[in-house]
Amino acid sequence: MQKLLLDVLFLTILSGGVTLSGKLFTFRQESDTAYVSLIPRVKKPLQNFTLCLKAFTDIIRPYSLFCYSIQSQANELLLFGNKMGEYGLSIENVDTTFKAPESPYAPIHICANWESASRIAELWVNGKPVGREGLKKGYSVGAEAKIILGQEQDSFGRKFDIKQSLIGEIWNVSLGDRMLSLKEMGASCYNGKLLNWQALHYEDSRYVVIKRQVWV
Repeated sequence: MQKLLLDVLFLTILSGGVTLSGKLFTFRQESDTAYVSLIPRVKKPLQNFTLCLKAFTDIIRPYSLFCYSIQSQANELLLFGNKMGEYGLSIENVDTTFKAPESPYAPIHICANWESASRIAELWVNGKPVGREGLKKGYSVGAEAKIILGQEQDSFGRKFDIKQSLIGEIWNVSLGDRMLSLKEMGASCYNGKLLNWQALHYEDSRYVVIKRQVWV
């Protein structure tokens, strides 16, 4: 009977994901072994997306927040902190940079929008637009991906650079398959079709800790 209950619990988690509401991932120290691997609920090419997350760090060197890799391209979709107040968004290893007001010692809420047909990429920080750039018109982001928080992948699912690792916290990660308006971001940004913080499939390394969220 105990084994049956465990099997049912495992299947429930596998099918519905785990809710991390009120929790966050903590990356405690500079490392090339600390990461979280996210498993998308749906695997599909993306002609549009909205990626949102909240994060806190006080490091001033470059660091990776979100890295989406496919077999043929390590930086298929990358959200990167270049330095305080400057963020990079890459699609198929083509980079664009956005500058935002610095907010030291405070968490940030970042949303990145992209639409293939118009090639428009937007970045919003703490609910305010910080830029709009042209990026990869007509492209489709690949479907079979390894998604890693806290590390940049130099190869598919591996080869992390310790000097690009995150020291800090990440929570409320969401990835959807359409470009959301600002109003929609506030209402439903954490209910993404591919990644949903309320029903998340993930695997973490033993160097990442799940803690209660203390930030608003």
